[in-house]
Amino acid sequence: MGIITISRGSYSRGKEVAERLSKRLGYECISRDVLLETSAEFNIDEVKLIRAIHDAPSIFERFKHGKERYVLFIREAFLKHIRKDNVVYHGLAGQFFCKGAPGVLKVRILANTSDRVKEEMAREGITEKEARFILKKDDEERRKWGMSLYGIDTMDSSLYDVVLHIDNLKVDDAVDVLADMAKRPCFQTTAATLSFINDLYLTAKTRELLFDKFPEARVGCKNGVVTVSIDAPLALEQKIVDEVQQTIEAPAIDGIRAVRVKVHILDSGD
Repeated sequence: MGIITISRGSYSRGKEVAERLSKRLGYECISRDVLLETSAEFNIDEVKLIRAIHDAPSIFERFKHGKERYVLFIREAFLKHIRKDNVVYHGLAGQFFCKGAPGVLKVRILANTSDRVKEEMAREGITEKEARFILKKDDEERRKWGMSLYGIDTMDSSLYDVVLHIDNLKVDDAVDVLADMAKRPCFQTTAATLSFINDLYLTAKTRELLFDKFPEARVGCKNGVVTVSIDAPLALEQKIVDEVQQTIEAPAIDGIRAVRVKVHILDSGD
């Protein structure tokens, strides 16, 4: 039993590693289907979802809370999947969305730039110069996204339990290494792992429900108890408490044991 996230650049063969690894372990393999599920559930164009992850922050500056909204939806869909356990996730932001979860095996797959360029040229029918430009831009946009949203550089090896370079080490070799690591006790899913991930999911789900009315709400969850904190004038305190309670309780989110609403009163001068 385990959860594995694989971060990869384009044309790094990380997708191939993930698919073979999931087959070897008998785990579900997910990636783009998380985006598709999110796009269908929230009626958001998939291209916008992809841009929310890949593009630099400026792409959504013209939309109020635009980037935060889309990333929130993706986070919720991702956590909904992995809380089922026995999952290999590859691609978009997995190591961020389950940050702090014990027992999750976090992997980074790298490949030689020359090999990536050749793959880009073959798939897109472009020149070597064009391929190098596109790959460099794509890598930089991913890095900017991580820095702007979390203050973390996706290239930082400390984010991962293992970094594998596909070169002398081939895809099958990488699968062998990761399959062995996944069987180790430290990367086995425990009750603590599932509880932590469930709390992350309930936090994301609650934020999504409140986002339209209270985009600045601060949400946390511990052992199924959700805490919502909102800054507001004293005159609106009870109204906000009632509205938050009604919004969260109406859909009857499975797993929430209790909801606590804290209104931090703003000074009259604020």
